[in-house]
Amino acid sequence: MPPAKKRKTAPSAQVPEKQAERDPKEDSAAPEQPDAEKTTADDTKYPSPPPAKPEAPASSTTSAASSAAAAAQERLARFRALQARAKSSSDQNLKEATRESQRLATDPSQLTSLNRKHAIASHKLLKADIEEAGEDFERKRAWDWTVEESERWDKRMRKKEAHRDDTAFKDYARESEKAYKRQLRNMGAPDLERYTREKMAAIEKAAAAGTLDIVETEDGEMIAVDKDGTFFSTADSTAFAQHKPDKAAVDRLVADLRKAEEASLKKRRERMAKNGDDGGDVTYINEKNKQFNQKLARFYNKYTAEIRESFERGTMV
Repeated sequence: MPPAKKRKTAPSAQVPEKQAERDPKEDSAAPEQPDAEKTTADDTKYPSPPPAKPEAPASSTTSAASSAAAAAQERLARFRALQARAKSSSDQNLKEATRESQRLATDPSQLTSLNRKHAIASHKLLKADIEEAGEDFERKRAWDWTVEESERWDKRMRKKEAHRDDTAFKDYARESEKAYKRQLRNMGAPDLERYTREKMAAIEKAAAAGTLDIVETEDGEMIAVDKDGTFFSTADSTAFAQHKPDKAAVDRLVADLRKAEEASLKKRRERMAKNGDDGGDVTYINEKNKQFNQKLARFYNKYTAEIRESFERGTMV
């Protein structure tokens, strides 16, 4: 049996001695491994973590947070203001609607009647108190009025009584006079400046034409004498036909005529409605026949309505 082979082992204590026995020249001559290769080899085994991002400064972060908070506060304040505005608008609308409903529910005639009754009751109560004290009511009440106010009041009362007495029909001449006065009131105040201007222009034109002479009387008064009657109108004058009114005067006249026509038509409709005539077709020849037709219509119109409509359309055979 062959002998077993022996292992060649080096003692652990000799390794550092051999390393120490190495020539220092060889160590200096051997090139050292660059650091890049070492790091590359190490990185392949254990990869290094990614580099951290540079942190922002603390001052910029604080300012951004404060601006965002300020913007949020501003939006919240605007929202609160809009809420308050909407609430006030709704409250105001509710108040106006309530006031409008109360105004529509209140009868103006009833309110006027209540005010009149209250004034009459106050007057009677004051009169009773003054007479109870043994004083003159009219004399005491007159202390609150001046002489001018009292005279205006008496004039107003006399005019009111005269108007009340004049409302009834007396004769056609009086009615025409009242209509004429009413038209004068509606016409408005005259334009005196324009009248004076047109008068002076007419005088100058007549004087330039030689038809008007200025004569001085014995007392020194200056008067104008019209030779042929073109300036001062007489029974034979025709100069008024050459006058042309302005557009405003013509429009006022047309409006007055239209208003009179509308009033006449309104009175006619009221008169016809009062007599039972609705303004439709005339189907009667006298008042008796009219009453008879009305009686027939009252009883039979609901049965003959379709027949009459067919006759009017022309579809009845």
